[in-house]
Amino acid sequence: MIYRVILYLILGVDALILILQTSTISISYHEASLLYGDFSLLQLIIKFSLYVFGQNDLALRLPMIIFHMLSALLMYAISKKYLKDDRNRVWLVIIFMLLPGVLSSALLVDSAGFIIFGLLLFVYVYDNYSKKYSYILLAALSVLDGGFIYLYFSLLFFSFYSKDKIFFILNMVLFLLCMYLYGIRTEGLPEGYFLDSIGLYSAVFTPIVFVYLFYILYRRFLTKEIDMLWFISAIVFLFSLLLSFRQNIYIENFAPYVILALPLAAQTFYSSYRVRLKMFRTRYKTLFTVSLIFLIFNSLAVFFNKEIYLFIDKPKKHFAYKMHVAKELAEALKEKGIPCANTDNDMSKRLKFYGVEKCDMYDVIEQDIKNIKTENVTISYKNRPIYTASVTKINIK
Repeated sequence: MIYRVILYLILGVDALILILQTSTISISYHEASLLYGDFSLLQLIIKFSLYVFGQNDLALRLPMIIFHMLSALLMYAISKKYLKDDRNRVWLVIIFMLLPGVLSSALLVDSAGFIIFGLLLFVYVYDNYSKKYSYILLAALSVLDGGFIYLYFSLLFFSFYSKDKIFFILNMVLFLLCMYLYGIRTEGLPEGYFLDSIGLYSAVFTPIVFVYLFYILYRRFLTKEIDMLWFISAIVFLFSLLLSFRQNIYIENFAPYVILALPLAAQTFYSSYRVRLKMFRTRYKTLFTVSLIFLIFNSLAVFFNKEIYLFIDKPKKHFAYKMHVAKELAEALKEKGIPCANTDNDMSKRLKFYGVEKCDMYDVIEQDIKNIKTENVTISYKNRPIYTASVTKINIK
């Protein structure tokens, strides 16, 4: 019981930090394109949140924070099958929430957070309820987001391995349906993106965690300790690497599947730790401690990302630059009595969210931050200029 209380306290603190973090970032071009682009379920959810809570950053990101919280609870519930000790399950949830990819999916309006939630929900329903409920959920996911196509692809292998003919047929039908509705981009010639993909996975999980997850998937294959979680994680991971020989992969579509290997990794790690005498457990403690330190430092870098501008020469090299500037620029324009402006397409979409529409009355042109002039609009973080633009009124006759 005490560990459940600890879990809820951790989730509460995590939610509070994420909510406070929403005020420090702006809508990105990718998020604006999702919000104002083609219809999708995620777009509908975000627009409903904006309708209920108003046009602001918290309302924009609140659905993703909720998906993140629910995913953490599902990870805790799913891990009961692999970890009997509640304390270890709480540690697993902490690692899950601190992963760079999971942390970013909790703040960024992107399908990754929804896919993580959908995958965990399917696994939970499959393990705890009648198969017919998991079949219904699978069918529903096929029309909710194209990112679930890889779930059906991996379950084809699992159902074939487990000799479940009905499950195999269902996943084949759903896979073909997703191929028809969404497809998989496979064009192009080999361009050497394999190492880039490995680098992206390392960034999403941190190098130590990624290498250990890869080791666990390989080890379980050799020892035949493979179940549905293994198939979902391993098959999609291998497919992404094969695909990377031909093209640059969209990591947000694949990383959520590899995250499902976390309970497997935790089970193997704890089993290896437990069977050893105390004097031989040092390297396991060191590995866990170092991994946790890396994850904590990564989280601090995310939460205090604006301070990083003080230590880099080129602001655009900052990992979060695409999430900055727009809100402050919109406020600066409004203070100058400018309700609309013409600027580059990316910034125009972002400014629209903050009430600055696109028009031909004013031109906003980004300038070199080394040549700041008094008539320019300059955005600074921690007294460090990171963006400046000239604002020119256009005389329309």
